[in-house]
Amino acid sequence: MNFFTVSLIVYFSVGAGKSCTETTENQHYTCTGRNLSYIPSSIPSSIQTLDFSFNVLKRLRKTVFPVLSFLRVLDLSRCQIKHIENDAFHNVRNLTTLILTGNPITYFGPGGLNSLHNLQRLVLVDVGISSLQLQINNLTKLQELRVGTNNIQSMSLPPFMSSFKDFSLLDLHANNISVIKTDHTVLLREIGRNMTLILSRNPLSYIEPGAFKNIHLCELDIRSVFPSFAAQEIGLKALYGLNVKRLKFGKYNGGFRFHFSDTDYLYGLCSIYFQEVYYYIMERPNQPISFLHCMINATTVAVIGGVINKMEYVPFREIKELHLISVKLSTLPGKQLSHLRALEKVVITHNSAPIWADAFIDMPNLQYLDLSSNQITLYKCCTTLFSGTPQIRYLNLSQNIDIGFDLGGFDALASLEILDLHRTNVERVGYLPVLSSLKYLRYLDVSYSSITFINIFSFYRLKNLNVLKIAGNKFQGDVARYLFNNLTLLEHLDMSYCHMVELHPSSFKNLQRLRLLNLRGNHLMTVDFLAYPSLKQLTSVYVNKNSITTIPLHVLQKLPANLSEFDLSSNPIYCSCSQTDFTLWIIQNQNILKQPENIFCKTFSQSLDFRATDFDIDSCVHMKRLAIVLSVFFITVVVLLSFLVYRFQFYLQYCCILLRGYRSPGQQECSYDAFVIFSSYDEVWVMNELMENLENGVPPIQLCLHMRDFQAGKSIASNIIDEGIMGSRKIIVVVSQHFIDSAWCRFEFELAQSRFMMERNANIIIIILEDVEERKTKKVLGLHKHLKKNTYLKWSRDPLSNMRFWIRLRKAIIATNQ
Repeated sequence: MNFFTVSLIVYFSVGAGKSCTETTENQHYTCTGRNLSYIPSSIPSSIQTLDFSFNVLKRLRKTVFPVLSFLRVLDLSRCQIKHIENDAFHNVRNLTTLILTGNPITYFGPGGLNSLHNLQRLVLVDVGISSLQLQINNLTKLQELRVGTNNIQSMSLPPFMSSFKDFSLLDLHANNISVIKTDHTVLLREIGRNMTLILSRNPLSYIEPGAFKNIHLCELDIRSVFPSFAAQEIGLKALYGLNVKRLKFGKYNGGFRFHFSDTDYLYGLCSIYFQEVYYYIMERPNQPISFLHCMINATTVAVIGGVINKMEYVPFREIKELHLISVKLSTLPGKQLSHLRALEKVVITHNSAPIWADAFIDMPNLQYLDLSSNQITLYKCCTTLFSGTPQIRYLNLSQNIDIGFDLGGFDALASLEILDLHRTNVERVGYLPVLSSLKYLRYLDVSYSSITFINIFSFYRLKNLNVLKIAGNKFQGDVARYLFNNLTLLEHLDMSYCHMVELHPSSFKNLQRLRLLNLRGNHLMTVDFLAYPSLKQLTSVYVNKNSITTIPLHVLQKLPANLSEFDLSSNPIYCSCSQTDFTLWIIQNQNILKQPENIFCKTFSQSLDFRATDFDIDSCVHMKRLAIVLSVFFITVVVLLSFLVYRFQFYLQYCCILLRGYRSPGQQECSYDAFVIFSSYDEVWVMNELMENLENGVPPIQLCLHMRDFQAGKSIASNIIDEGIMGSRKIIVVVSQHFIDSAWCRFEFELAQSRFMMERNANIIIIILEDVEERKTKKVLGLHKHLKKNTYLKWSRDPLSNMRFWIRLRKAIIATNQ
């Protein structure tokens, strides 16, 4: 067996173990689209939901499924199943939902579903069945049967379903039902009181009159079932006696074209009792239509499509909700609705043409008003427009053209709790406190409303505000620092895409209940404000798509303890060994970071970008250690060099002098016979004894004494070299205790020795002025060694010894100079 074969075996072995994905631990698995022909053994017996759709299980036998006693939901959509044998689901008998959508089933065993006594939802959409006479008599707990997109021609249910007391939904959409007779609906009279019946997109050409009489349904959906205008008019009349809570009719799209010449084309609705009616008109008729007069008893009326240039007067008795969606209104029907005092909810949306605003008056119970996605323009809002709606809690004016607000414009809406103005050009909100009367407002959305916040009192008195969305607007100067000071109950703040470069740390100082802060899409470079102690309740922060390169350690350490979602993605993070604290924090906190895989390190080349989570922290630790070692070494060397420079400063000066140019006695004429090296404490002896006897003797000997012969203004070291050592033929060293202790004396003596070493003929005459301990002579470099190897003179106060001393000294100076 070669290496390639072994590799394939290993690959498929590993792949088999990973053929399904665990979405909820030990409970929910998905195996969709894996081309599997068996249920993987790796699935635990504790599983409750299994999505096995888009695989290959052509024949279902009893042995296909392992024992999964806790399995409740099984999705086998489009698994190419053709045969379902008896007891095929024996090992998954506790299912409550079985989905078989899109399988070309040619054989359904009579006992195929016998084991599923607990099944509540059965989906057989697009499986090729042609009848509702299914072998499901054991499914007594069945609540939903979905058999849409098949070839069923009759809605007649099997008689045994009369015992299905919990049955509540029959979905027959897109079948081939063309006729409904009275004997087809017998069972609905027994089980239909809380049932939803979906017949949409069937070619229903005939309904026997009375077929639905005394039938009670929760919902009836007959959208796009009538093949012609005449069939619809006749079909609605045939539904007389039907009692339904929610009726949906009209068209999805296409089909026949309505001709609205008959004003009573919906007359059949008057014989149907319904509470909610949803009428879909997917065409745009050329003239207004009248259709509401048979809906006067409804509590909810929804019209989708059509043209209502002017709302007709309809004496609705119990209407509470009115929805007019895409109906091409030319005027808001405020006055036309004013007589509907019980109306609580009005939704008028998605008008593509400009619409005039008419005042809503005398509507004391109206609480919900949605006027979004129209073409409304209001120059002064909203005192007149909503003067008769004191109970409005929800107002949506979003996605309109232009709305201007004046001071006091919301005085008539003092009870307002939710105000949505997003993507509408809003005027005067940013520089006037026009919202100040909305003391109960909890939700405000003015995102992308072309607002520039200038006034720090724009949200003045909105003390109950919980959610504030101001994305896509602008702030002038430092107004954001004070704008939110009184919003102490705010929990959600969206300031995304507001062109902000910085935020003062105290901008959110009073937002102690803030839980979500959205700042994505700005130009922020720092997030220091997150360290402010008032933000301790924050759980979600979004600062992605900004210009953040790093976050200091002290800010990271003060981040809110409850933070569970932090989005830093799409920022130019600076990853380097100098920023390891931040990079390490990113690596260690991926559990709270949203999209950590999209946090990239900034590099000079975009092609070299890499994830911050892949940054090698260990290499930085080694480099930091190396830097510390090198720093310690450098400091040690500097300290050592400093010590050496201090210790040998005189010699360094001497070396500098020598580097400037050395002149040997042969190159210059000596000015003195001898240079005297002595301590200033011994100056009296030198002046009274040494100078007196040598310079005044015969022949006279010229001495070089530093206090007398050194040139003024010249450095001491230069004088010692030029005038003393290099300008004299001999060197006399007067050794005493003071000499030993003098740094300058030691320096001069060592320089004299260096001349001796360089010329090999320079004599040093040492005079011991007073006895010095031998160990102390070792303090002067070379002195102890010189005394051991060379004859020296010793001063004595004895007259005879004194006479011999001067004779020997004079002889030593004169003799060696000849």
